[in-house]
Amino acid sequence: MENNTAIRPFTIDVPQQELDDLRDRLARTRWTTDLPGAGWSRGVPASYLKELAEYWRDGYDWRVHERELNKFPQFVTEIDGQDIHFLHVRSPEPDALPLILIHGWPGSVVEFLNVIGPLADPRAYGGDPADAFHLVIPSNPGSGFSGPTREAGWDTDRITRAYAELMSRLGYDRYGTQGGDTGAVVGPGLGRLNSDKVVGVHANGLAAFTEPDGELTEAEQARLKQFQYLRTEQSGYVAMQTTRPQTLAHGLHDSPVGQLAWIAEKFKEWTDPAAELPEDAVDRDLLLTNVMLYWLTGTAGSSANCYYETAHAGAWGASERSPVPTGVAVFPGDVSIRGTLDREHTIVHWSEFGRGGHFAAMEAPDLLVGDVREFFTKLR
Repeated sequence: MENNTAIRPFTIDVPQQELDDLRDRLARTRWTTDLPGAGWSRGVPASYLKELAEYWRDGYDWRVHERELNKFPQFVTEIDGQDIHFLHVRSPEPDALPLILIHGWPGSVVEFLNVIGPLADPRAYGGDPADAFHLVIPSNPGSGFSGPTREAGWDTDRITRAYAELMSRLGYDRYGTQGGDTGAVVGPGLGRLNSDKVVGVHANGLAAFTEPDGELTEAEQARLKQFQYLRTEQSGYVAMQTTRPQTLAHGLHDSPVGQLAWIAEKFKEWTDPAAELPEDAVDRDLLLTNVMLYWLTGTAGSSANCYYETAHAGAWGASERSPVPTGVAVFPGDVSIRGTLDREHTIVHWSEFGRGGHFAAMEAPDLLVGDVREFFTKLR
């Protein structure tokens, strides 16, 4: 009998009837209307969403992207009563450093598809083989093929402990972390939990939950203003997911257009401010593949539950200072302020970029790969 610590190979194979059902639901969408001149000020415009949904129904081919995902070795293992799905891409370089890449919401393992090759096999991409990584890319509990969660309590601290166990189970006792959004919470958490094993933490979109003091640079003043805007005009999703995720789940679980709008809004608001539309920042097919991982796995509610669990566990707040060397990459739209972050992290590397955004691995994979390589060079 298979024990519950077994690591099982996994292949994505979505039944055709689920794809047919999706197409049928998209064809029968009951559309709302836009107020004249409202644009994106009240959320995703129906005019934009119709066009995107039509492409999803008639132009997007899931099977193409399913095959692309299945090119990478995938596995599932049970940790703390929950299945954890992950990509495990071993570098051809024997001395590669293990690195766990951690996505956030509303992302998925799809976020990292464009950085896997350059990070795992730099030699094949014109890079230095000494910069190679063995990659572990999990689907967060409650998201994608790790979900839905089976019980309450999966906050970011529990996810952190699960990923520590995952890396141990894979035989990695010395490794680095990288991530944004949830990954910028769980990655540093792994450093605090296992400072003897984690050689370095790299994060994009890293933010502190304490107010800044002292003088701010002009750029930091702009980031503080952006942070305040995020907490007011762009905080509706947070209020819903931290208080009533189950009510929200009914609509998103039943309506693919509802799920599409809920995610597309974030790709509009959080990507490079220079991009007029989400697909100007992120490839349209990549965006839809990311949405598909929520729709096909029925994880709208369980992925939102992480917000509820973390908020109600009081885990959002100031953390004890981590002794682990930390690298911070700041992309347009990020709200990272050095003075506040120094209180919680041992920052030894700081980079600021003029293009990209919240979904850095999707928007500016070349910049992120270069920064990750540079940061870990001194820590190998």
